[in-house]
Amino acid sequence: MMENDLKKKTVGGFFWRFGERIASQSVSFIISIILARLLFPQEYGVIALSMVFINITNVFAVSGLGTSLIQKKDADDVDFSTMFYAGIFISVALYGLLFLAAPFIADLYHSELVCPVLRALGLVVPIQAVNSIQQAAVSRGLDFKKFFFATSVGTVVSGIVGVALAYTGFGVWALVGQQLTNHVVNTLTLNRIIRWRPQWAFSYSRFKGLFSFGSKLMCANFIGTFFNELKSFIVGARYTPADLAFYNRGESMPALIGNNVNTTINAVLFPAISKLQDDKEGVKRAIRRSMMTSSYVMFPLLFILAATADKVVLILLTEKWMPCVPFMRVLCIGYCMTVLSTANIQAVNAVGRSDITLKLEFIKKPFYVVAICFAMFISPFAIAVANVLYGFVGVLLNTWPNKKLVNYKLAEQFSDISPQLLLSLAVAAVAYLVGLFEMNCYLLLGMQLVVGFGLYWLASKKLSLESYTYIVSTVKSFRNKNS
Repeated sequence: MMENDLKKKTVGGFFWRFGERIASQSVSFIISIILARLLFPQEYGVIALSMVFINITNVFAVSGLGTSLIQKKDADDVDFSTMFYAGIFISVALYGLLFLAAPFIADLYHSELVCPVLRALGLVVPIQAVNSIQQAAVSRGLDFKKFFFATSVGTVVSGIVGVALAYTGFGVWALVGQQLTNHVVNTLTLNRIIRWRPQWAFSYSRFKGLFSFGSKLMCANFIGTFFNELKSFIVGARYTPADLAFYNRGESMPALIGNNVNTTINAVLFPAISKLQDDKEGVKRAIRRSMMTSSYVMFPLLFILAATADKVVLILLTEKWMPCVPFMRVLCIGYCMTVLSTANIQAVNAVGRSDITLKLEFIKKPFYVVAICFAMFISPFAIAVANVLYGFVGVLLNTWPNKKLVNYKLAEQFSDISPQLLLSLAVAAVAYLVGLFEMNCYLLLGMQLVVGFGLYWLASKKLSLESYTYIVSTVKSFRNKNS
């Protein structure tokens, strides 16, 4: 009975969380297209250079705080308040260090503009520390409908601010204003619609216990984030801000797809598995279903995007962004691998083995260092290829612990995603061939998308793919429940 009730909450949470991501990212995508037309690659490059250090700082301010609250079975208001005040203290101290370091970082990049931009954007660090505790409170109850409203409001308001600033000639500050507004409005909106409020309570013993779990995740996330941002640092320092802008713009659309699905998995799967952590078979069923469903959605989107990348960039971003097409195509392949990695790591963390996650980072990163060090002397595109190759290594290592923890072997996992993978490759190949015809660019892109997704849906139905039938039945059940 408990598992059935949890399943209903998880399915409902998945739809609300995925709906929130799709709605917010669709608006963000439209806004990013408008901003890309108004601004120049060099201005995006300055933001990307600043975000390298902000993202790394954020790991220490946010990572592990909310996650430890979700994972703890009997977390109460004292636990939440303790981590809330700890998060504020840590994040403000880190922002102070970032503020002081900004001139030195600007000198490192040979760009004076990086200093004020970094100091302004760094304000998101304490804001996100507060937001992470709010999100933990929502996630524990699997009430993801609240995220939908908070994120939607933040995205729309910040989009209006960003476009208005860009249109009136504020340049790079339009992007700064957009990001700051998004975080502030999101946090304030969530504060209005959730019941939790911090108490005047702090327990060192509670903090020590929660931090014991969270610190391992923090270290693992720091290692992952540091090496993920290493590519941006190398491209920005060794090449030019424009090169980094093309890399990031090429990654943005695959990331839009991959991160939306992965964020949904992280937000819904982790608290759901945490409640089932003593039931090995229940955890395995949850991982398997999550992996099959997310791969069914992600694979065709990513492979068809790779097949149509040249038309998509030309139409949406104009010719000045065409150098990002090769990056987009190769990184679409890389983001496919995150389906396996994300589900497996979330399972490991949810059953309380954050120590394994940390060990995996120490094992994986030497491969990354070798690949990046070799690629940095070739070109920015070679760095993108190195990241994709590292993704394959990451999948092999991230799936290994669950062979023992929940008896879900690598061979089983590949067997579960292979129908979606093979079908997606086939329809993407057809869509690419359609794109070779000589005709109007808009019409040709439309034909590619219709043929690609139409064939995918038709083949799924005719072959009665398990993922397809599960999604259809789940959607019908969810629709009937909410009608």
